Amino acid sequence: MNKKLLIVLIFASFANVVYAQERNDIVKESTKYEWPTDPLVKEKLDTWQDKKFGMIIHWGLYAVPGIIESWSICSEDWIERDSTISYDDYKKAYWDYSKQFNPTKFNPEQWSAAGKNAGMKYLVFTTKHHDGFAMFDTKQSDFSIAKGPFANNPKADVAKYVFDAFRKDGFMIGAYFSKPDWHSQYYWWQKYATADRNNNYDIKKYPWRWNMFKNFVQNQIGELMTNYGSVDILWLDGGWVRPLESVNEEVLSWGAPIPKWSQDIDMPKIATMARKAQPGLLMVDRTVHGPYENYQTPEQKIPDTQLDHPWESCMTLGGAWGFVPDDQYKPAAEVVHKLVEIVAKGGSLLLGVGPKPDGTLPDEVTQKLNEIGQWTSKNGQAIYNTRITKNYHDSQTWFTQSKDGKKRFAIYCLTSDETNPKTIKWNNNVPKKGTEIVLISTGKKVKWQNINGETTLTLPAGIDKTAALAFSFIPQ
Repeated sequence: MNKKLLIVLIFASFANVVYAQERNDIVKESTKYEWPTDPLVKEKLDTWQDKKFGMIIHWGLYAVPGIIESWSICSEDWIERDSTISYDDYKKAYWDYSKQFNPTKFNPEQWSAAGKNAGMKYLVFTTKHHDGFAMFDTKQSDFSIAKGPFANNPKADVAKYVFDAFRKDGFMIGAYFSKPDWHSQYYWWQKYATADRNNNYDIKKYPWRWNMFKNFVQNQIGELMTNYGSVDILWLDGGWVRPLESVNEEVLSWGAPIPKWSQDIDMPKIATMARKAQPGLLMVDRTVHGPYENYQTPEQKIPDTQLDHPWESCMTLGGAWGFVPDDQYKPAAEVVHKLVEIVAKGGSLLLGVGPKPDGTLPDEVTQKLNEIGQWTSKNGQAIYNTRITKNYHDSQTWFTQSKDGKKRFAIYCLTSDETNPKTIKWNNNVPKKGTEIVLISTGKKVKWQNINGETTLTLPAGIDKTAALAFSFIPQ
């Protein structure tokens, strides 16, 4: 590849990473929720709500140059590219990364071990992002990891080995799949320019071409649902691919380009097919509220208030979803505090990491995950298998409770300059008279008193500096 072009690609894409993280209109969560009626789905959803902490892995062509995932090939105002490089040349250079993607150190066991050490309980793996490059051995296209330089590797069917590794470590398994496919001639037809993220031809004028795309999508999802063992979650991205009648005021508020025609891919047919292969499968048709969005997915943010229906915040550990060189990662304490707040508000945290192009996680990622795990391994009782409680927050303290409601948990998030607090106070969530309040990390009882509704804990000396202190007690 031309050196100047490579530099331009990387420079422009770094700008896109920063800008994409600042934008809040790429993905908006739904404002409505519809509870599932299928007993198997309800059972699976309850199990998922027990897990609380998951890992989402973005890994694809974009790892090769270390740039933002897919978006740099989309032609929208917020995406910057050097004006001396033609758009067609840029796209060709991006597609050609498929000829270089050869992750000879691919190590899904390392990924799974790092997630398990962090205390993560479920996985969402990007089987295909918007650029259309499949990270599984699809029979619908040659544009996949299994058809390039990695084709002769015993682990060329990458998704199979990722799912197997995480399944062996007890994770629930989720398959991320992009509904739009910018590489497919049935979505971005080369006859026309690619104006934005939407398909670039009139579906009403060429219904046969859209039907070909629907078959393509349904067949690829069918492969994932039938060839890769037990799958718990089908996590569908690209919310602009939806029936036109559901493009309402909520969608208009995104600030994203609005589809000119219905991009209906027949979700009822997909759900029926997928759940026949995977009974109880959770469908997560992001931002498209209704029967196929079994939980909501606010991106890079936490809702302002507690929610009483299933949801997760999907957030990055660093500044980007995939691998970029010299990424800046969040401190472990910040991640723990986000996890605590999310769980107290009724959600789960899906934390995003990106493997390097060689197939291994960056050392700093594994280090951060290990630091997070030092907290979850000692305090998980206050996080996993919990549910919301009415008075869930008071100053620095967040509250959860056991599923049966018999035990309450208080989690005090320490500020960065707090070293050894002598007392902790909170209002409401009054402990039952005579109950023991236990510091979960040590199992030791803590002295406490309640005066006029304010509970005060007196802490023993020598408590290790940590992100948060978790306590258990029987509520009044």
